[in-house]
Parts: sequence; structure tokens; C-alpha cells
Amino acid sequence: MSVTVIRKVLAAVFAGLALTLLSAAPAAARADKLKLTVAGDGAEGVTIQATYADGRRLDRVVRLVLTATGPDGQKVGPVQLEPQPEGQGFYSSGPVLSAGTWKVQVDSPAPLPGKATATVQARAAQSPPVPKPVAVNKPADGGSGAGAGWWPFAAAGLVLVAAAMGAAMLFGRRRTNTPND
Repeated sequence: MSVTVIRKVLAAVFAGLALTLLSAAPAAARADKLKLTVAGDGAEGVTIQATYADGRRLDRVVRLVLTATGPDGQKVGPVQLEPQPEGQGFYSSGPVLSAGTWKVQVDSPAPLPGKATATVQARAAQSPPVPKPVAVNKPADGGSGAGAGWWPFAAAGLVLVAAAMGAAMLFGRRRTNTPND
């Protein structure tokens, strides 16, 4: 192998390494911060969607801490939030707020720092309405309803069909034995 070929191969290897390192640096810089989206859950809790600052989905569990200030100076937190199974990067506080307007702050410490603040309207948890009982219409004569009178006739019809088939089988046989003289 000649010296010029070796130099060209080494130059190509170094150029490849330099390009790899330079292209990895922006990706690492993008992945060092979190974007946190904070919202109320419709009751007495808070939901948080965590993504990388560049919009990519979160691919690991991070530590999120919630603090909140509510009506009449009430304080909640710090509360450590746990990831939820609803989706990647989805966190929920559960019922930690009382009814009223709350200023909520969620922080993520290093190595993926992030911070978000939101105003959340907490409401008392609602129960689904109790279903109304279904009214059953009974006939005036106290019977079981208009469709209840058909089954005795159907049963009698089946009995008659079975009896007719039994009679046909009983009397339909021919005797093959005839007396011989």
C-alpha cells in the first residue's frame, strides 16, 4: 500500500469522526431540557405532559415536582409526580387540590431541567348521575304483558307435533312376518 492511499484513508476516517461528533453535539444540546405542559384534570388534580424542548417524545422517566398556591394562600407540595400508563411522558398528581383557582408550578431538576407554571381551576370530583329506573308497563288485568300469552299455545303445538310423530312411527311399521301354511 502506498503512503498516499494510507493518508487518504486516514483523512476519510478523521473526517467521518469529525462529522459524527459535530452532528451529535446539537442533538445532545437539544435533549438537555424539558418542555412541560401543565393542565387541570377536570377535578382536583393536575396533569403534565413532558417532552424534550425540541418536541420529541420523552423516552425515559424523569423526576417532576409540583408545588401549588391556592385560594386563601393555601399551599400544596412539594409533591413528587409519578409517570402514568396513559402515555409516554404523561404524569398526574391525583386529587391534591381543593376546589378553587390554583397557581401550579412543576419543576424538573437536572439532568433534564424544565419548569412550567399554569393557573388551574380545581373542582370537586363529580359523580355520574344516578340512572333513573326504567318503568315497566303492566297491563290493567295484572297479567304478564301482551306477549306473555303465546307460549302456552307454542308448547301445546310442540306436544301435538311430538304425539303425531310418535303415532306415525308406532302405526307406520309394516309387519314382515306373515304366517305360512
